[in-house]
Amino acid sequence: MGKVDEYIEKLKHLKDWEAYLLAESGLPGRRANIELGKAVAQTGNAEQFYEFLKYDVQEAQTNSPYEFLVFCGVLGLGQLLARGDMGALGRLRSFASDPRWRVREAVAMALQHYGQANPGDLLAEMEYWSVGNVWEQRAAAAAVCEPDFLVQVERISTVFDILDHITKAIERYQDRLEDGFQVLKKGMGYCWSVAVVAAPEEGKTRFERWFASRDPDVRWVLKENLKKKRMLKMDTEWVEKWRIMIEV
Repeated sequence: MGKVDEYIEKLKHLKDWEAYLLAESGLPGRRANIELGKAVAQTGNAEQFYEFLKYDVQEAQTNSPYEFLVFCGVLGLGQLLARGDMGALGRLRSFASDPRWRVREAVAMALQHYGQANPGDLLAEMEYWSVGNVWEQRAAAAAVCEPDFLVQVERISTVFDILDHITKAIERYQDRLEDGFQVLKKGMGYCWSVAVVAAPEEGKTRFERWFASRDPDVRWVLKENLKKKRMLKMDTEWVEKWRIMIEV
């Protein structure tokens, strides 16, 4: 029995989840108890999830045990979406712009869970998010650039469309010192490589088009993706060629 399963069994016999979650959150600390969060999402119900989401940024500050409750609630929204409760989607999107990085990570995880159950619906929704704000764009890229999700070839073209939308947005962005832009740029520094490796034939072509851009941040994104071991393993000669070309 894995850790998540152990927590599921524990939760089934608990009446006061909140006190237990606060005690076992792992916060303050370097790592929240992600396994417990997954167990909560799998075991809980809508009423519990929305109760956890009632804590605002002041009540549940970054790295506090109460932040973990919000983390669990956001993961739960992904479970609700997977069960067909589309009313959770708007609330989940609002948390994509949350100032707490763990909450934003929970959004990406929730979307990935939704995508496992409804891949076509996730792709359609992420196309909308890919033209949203920088935080929504970052969540969209993280949600679809997941190796397990990219196993199905028919999903790839839409994923590349999403990455193209976001990369184009990077070119147009004005306030590049803003935290959201920096987080988005960092995320895009690996997302392209995940998609390209999943479908090298189309991926190389889509990726190569961006080498014509003279935008310094787009070129940074390209360079970062070319550094990834997965890209070298895919095609060392192709990677080395474009590493040289981008410096010209």
